[in-house]
Amino acid sequence: MSASLDIVAVGMVTAVGLDAPSSCAAMRAGIDGFGETRFTIPGGGWLIGAPVPLPRAWVGEKRMAHLAGGAICEVFDALPKARGRTVLMLCVPEEGRPGRPMRDYALLLRRIAEIVEVEAHSRSRVIAHGRPSGIVALDHARRLLAADEAEYVMLVGVDSYLTPHTVTHYLNERRLLTSDNPNGFIAGEAAAAVLLAKPSRGGFGLHGIGLARETAFIYNPQDLPLRGEGMISAYRAALKEAGAQMHQVGYRIADLIGEHYWFKQSTLAVSRVTRTVREFMDIWSPTESVGNVGAAVVPLMLGMAYTAAHKGYAGGNSVLIEASSDAGACGTAIFGG
Repeated sequence: MSASLDIVAVGMVTAVGLDAPSSCAAMRAGIDGFGETRFTIPGGGWLIGAPVPLPRAWVGEKRMAHLAGGAICEVFDALPKARGRTVLMLCVPEEGRPGRPMRDYALLLRRIAEIVEVEAHSRSRVIAHGRPSGIVALDHARRLLAADEAEYVMLVGVDSYLTPHTVTHYLNERRLLTSDNPNGFIAGEAAAAVLLAKPSRGGFGLHGIGLARETAFIYNPQDLPLRGEGMISAYRAALKEAGAQMHQVGYRIADLIGEHYWFKQSTLAVSRVTRTVREFMDIWSPTESVGNVGAAVVPLMLGMAYTAAHKGYAGGNSVLIEASSDAGACGTAIFGG
């Protein structure tokens, strides 16, 4: 397998840590950032969520800018020469999602640029596909790097489900985890940044990408039964590009936000593409510690995989990362050393 790009540095701001080392250590140890929020639930009591403990009570786009800025600054501190030479791929919530914490993307980019003290690159762009945004951004990034249109590309994901309109909407839809709804997710927020460069010997590189769409998406109006065709197609595309079979992948990291649907989708995909049965393949999910963090999840999973590989506790030499959206977008990426 030949890589099309390498991860060279990561940064994180999460409910369990304000940098990548502490966040990854907490997630590895199974520590979560869940606690009572300022939102009430029907029948009384407080909604359990996973807010980031920022030093000030920023809200809205300003809060998102500081979350993203913290993750970006961590990356630039690790690799100062990348400052001013990096294209930004900003992954944000999907259009139309109720209560999304940012609407003016140009303003958000300007605020982030002010915080990190670096002007936005002319090739920088916003990718608004929610949770799978990072997989789409990886595809754009490898094209930019292959065409020598950028020296570095930084994937930054930032999102929050902890806004009043968002919480109200998902409570009304019975999508949030509460005492009377076990089939729900915990609302979280986070930012993560991943710096990408051309592949080098011994690097942690991208070997395959798969993108597809599921027609039987969660709560689809036609009530189509889930067969996992979208994620199966994404798995097959990534494996084909990587020149690998499923049993050769070391382990998986998935955005299993908590509802049964996502576990079923992932299980269907693995069972359909696996031809040689393995005794065990581990699966990790950052949502066990930070809840549903939306568009931040793919950069977060990439950072988990990169850190695990460099610190020697990864579940294998390669990892398949998967993400999908409520609207049926499915994405996978295979990384390895």
